[in-house]
Amino acid sequence: MTDQTTDRPDLGHLAGVLPFAISALVVVLSVIAGLQGGWWLLTVPIVTIGVYSLLDTIGGLNEENADPTTGEDTLYWFRMITVVWFPVQFIVVYGLLWYVTQGPSTLGTGEKVGLFMALGVMCGGIGIVYAHELMHQGTRLERWMGDLLMCMVMYGHFRSEHLLVHHRYVGTPRDPVTARYNEGFHRFYPRVLRDCFHSAWRAEAALLSRKGKGPFAPSNPFWRYAALQLGFLVLAFLIGGFAGVALFLVTAGIAVLHLEVINYIEHYGLTRLHLGEGKYEHVKPHHSWNANHQASNWLLINLQRHSDHHYRPNRRYPLLQAHTEKDAPQLPFGYPVMFVLALIPPAWRRIMNPRVRAWRKQHYPEVTDWSAYRTASTPPPRGAP
Repeated sequence: MTDQTTDRPDLGHLAGVLPFAISALVVVLSVIAGLQGGWWLLTVPIVTIGVYSLLDTIGGLNEENADPTTGEDTLYWFRMITVVWFPVQFIVVYGLLWYVTQGPSTLGTGEKVGLFMALGVMCGGIGIVYAHELMHQGTRLERWMGDLLMCMVMYGHFRSEHLLVHHRYVGTPRDPVTARYNEGFHRFYPRVLRDCFHSAWRAEAALLSRKGKGPFAPSNPFWRYAALQLGFLVLAFLIGGFAGVALFLVTAGIAVLHLEVINYIEHYGLTRLHLGEGKYEHVKPHHSWNANHQASNWLLINLQRHSDHHYRPNRRYPLLQAHTEKDAPQLPFGYPVMFVLALIPPAWRRIMNPRVRAWRKQHYPEVTDWSAYRTASTPPPRGAP
């Protein structure tokens, strides 16, 4: 598999960064919603889902690929968009928490809940997406910013699960977040919430064991996750009491829902071929759904180029390549539309199941019995914790 070779956009100009920085608009809308209440509370989901779906329709696909050898210096401003997000999100969430519990806010109880649901859209649709980018990078600052963003939504273990399990075992029974064929989101979601924490703990315990340490060693990152999450909850209590904690958890819940819907979309029905005795083929671009829709890729910093992300996990988001249908299965719409469809299982199955079946015929015509793959009952990967 080689990198795509279509036209190369120049990443050296600041203008190339600006479309990805449009997420700042969501911050502005969140603040206005908190100050105004009423119909303004709907602006964040309307923009992130409705407006960007419309822009995807108008703008179409973008299959241009930046030079994957572009240096770090050229990508400075692209990196800064993600690095500065945590302090911005922190100020907005806790500032509005103070405003509605201690400040001059006149919002009613329902409006307050609606506001923090909207903040959940911001924290999940943007904050977690940025955290995902940050946790894949090698600098200490970026990894810390990723941890802070994930712990702020009470989901710190996601980094362990994502890096130690998902990327290694995607498309196999060991990966909880590979959605199975014909598995509706209403079944996928509780299964993931149940399994991912334990999966991440097992992976970290196995890693520590290989170093001759026990699972409760101080170097286990679960201690850091717990301390950070407790700190965020205590701060919410100090600002707004039990009401503040409840509103904060509303935001965290909506953010995690967004994350798991996206996880559901990214690998639905796609499996790696079992080669025998617990050995699976290597991860390839065709093991993730790809979407080259221009506008939503700006909003989600190219997360939809997910096929290339799994093929080159540490590649920074401006350099992710737009794989074509020859190499990777394509989603019919960008994530905003797919997000809504995922919440409507009959509509989802009608659109996606034929595509999964076509994918099977294209990449694995020799497989005639998919029953074990459908139920994730093929043998566990060899050596998996």
